[in-house]
Amino acid sequence: MQAIQMSDIQSTYSTQSAPHIPNTNTVAKVMLTVWLALIPAMLAHVYFFGTGIIIQLTLSIVFALLFEAISLKLLNKPIKLFLSDYSVFVTGLLFALCISPVAPWWISFIGMFFAIVVAKHLFGGLGQNIFNPAMVGFAVVLISFPQSMSIWLAPEAISPYALSFVENLQAIFLNQFPSGIEFDTLTQATPLDSLKTGIKQEFSISEITAQPLFGNFGGLGWEWIANFYFLGGVFLVYKRIITWRVPTAVILTTIAFSLPFNLYDADHFIGPLQHLFSGGLMLAAFFIATDPTTGCSSHKGQIYFGAGVAIMTILVREFGNFPDGVAFGILLMNMSAPLIDRLTIPKPFGKKTDV
Repeated sequence: MQAIQMSDIQSTYSTQSAPHIPNTNTVAKVMLTVWLALIPAMLAHVYFFGTGIIIQLTLSIVFALLFEAISLKLLNKPIKLFLSDYSVFVTGLLFALCISPVAPWWISFIGMFFAIVVAKHLFGGLGQNIFNPAMVGFAVVLISFPQSMSIWLAPEAISPYALSFVENLQAIFLNQFPSGIEFDTLTQATPLDSLKTGIKQEFSISEITAQPLFGNFGGLGWEWIANFYFLGGVFLVYKRIITWRVPTAVILTTIAFSLPFNLYDADHFIGPLQHLFSGGLMLAAFFIATDPTTGCSSHKGQIYFGAGVAIMTILVREFGNFPDGVAFGILLMNMSAPLIDRLTIPKPFGKKTDV
């Protein structure tokens, strides 16, 4: 047989020197893919609640970049290198998707300060932070300024007046609304806030959800946004940016944990679909709880982590003082992640189990 020359093989097949390890995604590629996955939900935000969300996205990202650059400068780290990984963009994006389209501009300023400076760089920077930065910023402004955070625009389908882009700018920067238009007619509580307030006033859930603010199985508009979060999350799983374990655990635990309460008293406990399709639970399941830095590494740990986020969120929604408990659920599980990983470390291959 004629000997096969190595040059013939190399000319036929593209080979590289050992070790033959497949290329991994860079941080920049991962962050850009997350951006891509969130585009449908962002467009749905604009469709249902107007262009205010575009202004909030811009403000959050600009403030995030500002605080990132200042922190890197003070720490003598290369600014261009760290800004080019786009992680700070995603932090600003996730924060903006959690706040009202007409929240005052300083909400983003304060939120990004705590997210970037306190939660990220005081812990050592990218990859060393214990808590999810976006959720730290959101929790700070939610606790500190509950009134400003509770003001949401009514969905444009039921709103008597749709704010233009310029009018949104005036509302955000000057706290001015169009003359002749009542402030209360443009703004409403979120669906979860309406549910909590109505239940305290001894209305049944069926009476509360009969309002125009609610759709078929979630808040009007919110259910579509949650659907797009779900589709974007499935895209991330398909691209192997995230694993299926955390979001699956969040969704299934939400159903399993909330259903018994709802079956026991459907007039006073929110049903599983309302939990999933109102508020930020679907966003958290795919885009926040899956953060590899602040979550769990082991396979079992990821399942426990996702389940914990769902349970904590539901407990806050049902029994706490805040209408949505996603941020608190994420942060509490961030604290628990190191312990969960320690308890769920898989045994080394070939090690004998104790009898």
